[in-house]
Amino acid sequence: MNNPTNDSLYSAPVAAWLAEGQSSQRDMLESLQALKGKSDEPFDVIASHRHNRPEIFEFADVMYYEPSEAAIENDTQETSETVMPRWQFVLEHAKTNNVKVILTGRNGIDYETHREKFNAAGIRLLTGATSVAALESIDDKFAFMQQCHQHNIPVADAWRFDNTAELEALLAEHGHQPLCVKPVVGIFAQGFWRLDSGKECGEHYDSFEHLYFTEEKKINTAQFVNAYASSQMVHERPIPMLLMPYLSGQEYSIDVVCEYGEVLAAITRHKTGKIQHIGYEHSVMEVVIPLIKAFGCDGIVSVQTKADDDGQHRVLEINSRPSGGIGYTSHSGLDLTQAGFSYWLGLTDKPSLDASIQKITACQVRSIMMSVKIEDAAE
Repeated sequence: MNNPTNDSLYSAPVAAWLAEGQSSQRDMLESLQALKGKSDEPFDVIASHRHNRPEIFEFADVMYYEPSEAAIENDTQETSETVMPRWQFVLEHAKTNNVKVILTGRNGIDYETHREKFNAAGIRLLTGATSVAALESIDDKFAFMQQCHQHNIPVADAWRFDNTAELEALLAEHGHQPLCVKPVVGIFAQGFWRLDSGKECGEHYDSFEHLYFTEEKKINTAQFVNAYASSQMVHERPIPMLLMPYLSGQEYSIDVVCEYGEVLAAITRHKTGKIQHIGYEHSVMEVVIPLIKAFGCDGIVSVQTKADDDGQHRVLEINSRPSGGIGYTSHSGLDLTQAGFSYWLGLTDKPSLDASIQKITACQVRSIMMSVKIEDAAE
């Protein structure tokens, strides 16, 4: 960067900051670099992470290591330098880098608690919503379901259980239908299982088949109950769970650029085998648009829906952060990362959903494995 002789005539470029995410940080940074390459207005791309992630940082103009939870928890008055909380660390460096917009990634509530400080610094904070209460209701899948019902949004039913007795009572009441279980709070389908009572296949089930074809995520109902009841982990750290009807229809993932509950752009995806089908499914979005409004979603979020036996699309959950597949959207003609950040950085006018839809060309995408060298072997 040139150093102008007259500082009064020089204005440092604005910057966009992507904090540590779950799985899409690298793809989004790459999209921002592509946007930067075709923009008439300069801007910097900043990334941060707790760990050494050179494959992520390679797409950043500036990078920072976020304070880890362990460092913050172990910080004492005896240390020579106090470890800042993550939100404060990011805020202080954002001020010195002329950051205009921050997408918080995986730690949204940490930042959301201090939204007013980011506002005071003139920084557009994107956490997925605009209040801690909204983020907490999104994370808690049981509270999320109840709020959907309050807004008359079609949602997958769920019944919470906190112990074996409650689970057995629910199975006695609802066991006449295909069922599944998942944690009240969780990501990446951790803890999700379809329950196999044998009723779908003539009172026959094969436990080894469940173990062999793990991608089916099926387990015999009695074995699940026994494992749950006998778990030392659950005994020491109770895990609230949900029992739910298993919906048989097509599942969709929807990537959404939104602002204060308004959908600005969105792309729907569904998967058959290894192929992702990218486009804009109006029947799915009829459920998603009021959902985004009801929860006041703000930033780039992802939604999962699934159709029931009658073809009605029902909401499964909102993730208050970009999905791992948001990079796929670039193949459609509408890169959602660029659509959102070009607006928030002031490079373009506010997108409209109708105009965004016109840019989408339906396509099919197959993900491929790639490798990135991160360092030389130790001598």
